[in-house]
Amino acid sequence: MGRKAKFRGRDVHGVLLLDKPVGVSSNTALQQLKRLFNARKAGHTGSLDKPASGLLPLCFGEATKFSSYLLDSDKTYVVTCKLGVTTTTADASGEVIGKSAVPRLSGSELEKILARFRGVISQVPPMHSALKQGGQPLYKLAYQGREVERKPRQVTVYSLKLLDLRSDEFDIEVHCSKGTYIRILVEDIGKAIGCGAHVLSLRRIAVGPYNISAAVTIEHLRQLSEAGEAHLDDQLLPVDSMLGHFPEIEINESLAFYLRRGQAVMVPGAPTSGLVRIRFNGKFIGIGEVQDDGRIAPKRLLSL
Repeated sequence: MGRKAKFRGRDVHGVLLLDKPVGVSSNTALQQLKRLFNARKAGHTGSLDKPASGLLPLCFGEATKFSSYLLDSDKTYVVTCKLGVTTTTADASGEVIGKSAVPRLSGSELEKILARFRGVISQVPPMHSALKQGGQPLYKLAYQGREVERKPRQVTVYSLKLLDLRSDEFDIEVHCSKGTYIRILVEDIGKAIGCGAHVLSLRRIAVGPYNISAAVTIEHLRQLSEAGEAHLDDQLLPVDSMLGHFPEIEINESLAFYLRRGQAVMVPGAPTSGLVRIRFNGKFIGIGEVQDDGRIAPKRLLSL
């Protein structure tokens, strides 16, 4: 009896903006939608914790080649913070490790405290994180009851807006650089207030060029799948939609020939430095990098 053929799925290319629900891990959501789309290849662009919700861009097919550019992009979150209670994970999923009386706090007083956390700040990564030390994720060490020294990291908080303040809770909107731990930000704000704090709920509303307003839910996608795969594919954004911040160049057939063979080419009117989006016959074919001599070298090209 012969071996059963390995399932390969179909070639699907593009970016899907998913509104991830609370209680589902980013990887679980990815695998569910990979099966739903019957896609051969898919990946996400920076996970959201299981208790968090919101924008999770998923890359299908050739789009996975460029996912690192979304990983490096800035993010925006809306966060509800609980004052007077600290937890092991700095969010509501952890065990309570401390309680303190919450001081009477006016909006203007809280604004003054928030001002300290705008701009370039230093953060010590939490033990409950996927960062690795000695090849071991920190969260695994944390579950073993171990704590190791972590080096502070510099991150940037571009904006930090106070949306609402209640007696023992407040809501903020945070626009920040990659690598920013919102849980640690809230925990540090709680320390500055003097009573401690943790994240009660977190929703990501923007990633790089993408906004939650364009995202779709898993339930909606399941409904669309009943009408056929073409209806699902209509939800995919172009591969280069994540690369709009790079300048664009158009090349001819001759230049495309050499680029696809790994050779650098001279493109009239091209930028003098950095990365560029490359188009041939109006279609995106990949990104290139400007070399010191002005030629464009292929960096990552589509295989289509």
